[in-house]
Amino acid sequence: MAVLSADHRELFLPLIEGIHESPPWGVFLRNLVARMGARRAFMLITLANAAPDQPPSVIHVAAPRAAHERPIDFRRLEALRLHPYGALRPGRVYALDEMLDYDDRAQLAAQRTALAEMGIRYGRWLRVSAGGAADAWLVLVREREDFSGSAVAVLDAVAPHLAAALRTLAALIDQRLQTALATTALGRLGVGQVAFDGEGRVMAVDPVAEAALILVPDAGGRPGRRLQLRPDVARKLDAACVALALDPQAPSQLIRVDDARGIDLLLRRFDGGLAEPNACPAVIGVLRKTVRGSPRATIRILMACHGLSANEAALAHALSVGDTLSAAGERLNLTEATTRNYSKRIYAKTGTQGQADLVRLVLTGLAPLA
Repeated sequence: MAVLSADHRELFLPLIEGIHESPPWGVFLRNLVARMGARRAFMLITLANAAPDQPPSVIHVAAPRAAHERPIDFRRLEALRLHPYGALRPGRVYALDEMLDYDDRAQLAAQRTALAEMGIRYGRWLRVSAGGAADAWLVLVREREDFSGSAVAVLDAVAPHLAAALRTLAALIDQRLQTALATTALGRLGVGQVAFDGEGRVMAVDPVAEAALILVPDAGGRPGRRLQLRPDVARKLDAACVALALDPQAPSQLIRVDDARGIDLLLRRFDGGLAEPNACPAVIGVLRKTVRGSPRATIRILMACHGLSANEAALAHALSVGDTLSAAGERLNLTEATTRNYSKRIYAKTGTQGQADLVRLVLTGLAPLA
């Protein structure tokens, strides 16, 4: 079958753009339903590393003439014990007759009755696979007449493109997860980061830094933003970015970007080693806000990591946030003698040499991430 220019515009391009939709491929599915003359359709997406109890993502689509009808009940469809979804050969288009159980007359009759109740008389199934990382099943149905040969040919032509799009989506989901892991951990520590080019323009910013800083469009109309700073601070920031970009041996620089809120920005040369092609930043700016974690969570982690009792862990937490020994004991309703005894046991169990060493241990351990 010849691929029409309309197919590129209405099917193949929405496959690429639909990767960034949430849920993905809504436009593509609506166009495919229209192109094939289907009445209703759904796409089911499962990720290989999803939790066993995590439901699949399901995107339902209906033609305008069926907009008032209920979406296909994919759970009921699955319960009919049609051809097992996992056994479908990826990339091959299956007709409804191929999904029915002709070896068991009772089962066949039950399947046909249920399908009729669901308004499904004709259908096409397509499975696509992302190399073990994800699978998707696309089901399109009609009620009055079967799909034409040209309609099935469209679906057959779409299959390899949909498989490629699914592989891209699976890789993107993996990258999103890695980004979420890093962003969440840094956020719990109060760490924010800004990526600058060699002229001080902001290329990217994480949520912590976005909330702490004020960014404005670049005055020159170029892509990217800049930090809203006093003129003298802005010149200092730009000069530091130029120096760090040009000299691989240039030392990191610290700039006070907000006197009123006491925000410092540590600038260092970017050494992330991104693969090509990429918009590679020249400089990374790092800031850190004071974050107070949950005392209960911190105490639980200290107990688990170092074998402290509940009272010992509570005292260790109080010391780690800056209380003196006497103040921490008073706040916890401990006598002076008990406080001293607890502190000795804390230092022994944690292998620390006094309060300053204990603070270092707590703040550089897992407790701030709890």
